Amino acid sequence: MAWTVDDGTSTEVVAAYAAFAAATGTRLTMFVNGIYASWDENAEALRSLVASGQVQLANHTWSHPDLTTLDDASIQAELQRNHDYLAEVYGVDARPYFRPPYGAHDDRVDAAAAAIGYTTPTLWYGSLADSGELPDQQIVDLANEWFASGRIIIGHLNHLPVTRVFDQLTGILEARALTTVTLNDVFISAAHP
Repeated sequence: MAWTVDDGTSTEVVAAYAAFAAATGTRLTMFVNGIYASWDENAEALRSLVASGQVQLANHTWSHPDLTTLDDASIQAELQRNHDYLAEVYGVDARPYFRPPYGAHDDRVDAAAAAIGYTTPTLWYGSLADSGELPDQQIVDLANEWFASGRIIIGHLNHLPVTRVFDQLTGILEARALTTVTLNDVFISAAHP
């Protein structure tokens, strides 16, 4: 199962995910919006996890706009600015994966992104629905519903409740004999040999 997490509005939540990954060996793909200070503030904690491949960083645009509302040059500017940020701060090339904010993309967005190497819009099949703040138990219930083999699950790095249920989420993974993977673990491409 690919456990992916987006955004990063909370420095504390990004830090908690980094500590969780380091303590448990959970593999994660983090879709970064570089505009949020959490990525600079947690760079030291994340760098070794990223360098080892346990945590993969992917492009979620610089500032989280609905890409379908932008012209082609603005789409590319959002992705390129975030791409440059990830290269500078973390030393990674996030291509070919990008997650369009809100899942909003179309053929035009995909073509504009592909022209600068982001050929793989990455959506999800199952959500912790925690882009807003939810009760702890609701997050556990959603994990019970969605955690399964072969799925890409989306969570968010924005609100604390998910950090309080890491043990329960790990318990679901263990009970179902699920292994977490990054996108790079599963999908091999010329951009990511």
